[in-house]
Amino acid sequence: MNQLIQKMAGMGGMTDQVIATDFLISAKAGVRNYAVAITEAGTPELKAALRAQLNTAIATHEKITNYMMAKGFYHPHDLSEQLQVDLSVADTAMKLAASKNNS
Repeated sequence: MNQLIQKMAGMGGMTDQVIATDFLISAKAGVRNYAVAITEAGTPELKAALRAQLNTAIATHEKITNYMMAKGFYHPHDLSEQLQVDLSVADTAMKLAASKNNS
């Protein structure tokens, strides 16, 4: 994302990786919530509607996961590599917080 646009939008420290990670976490929560809602739905029509939404949420989760894997943001099959990515992100977040506190 263009740094000027990030600063104008008040997202100076936001990156594509942070946004994608947040989106992935939200998609996971959506999948879980739809699954629970299906088990509590009172009518077959409502269950069918929720299943359709669940399928869409699963497809969205897959697209985000594929995007993040292609960009090197997410390594679900290599935990040591994922740990390195997570440590780097944590380090960046700490530096951003420190620089914000110093300004």
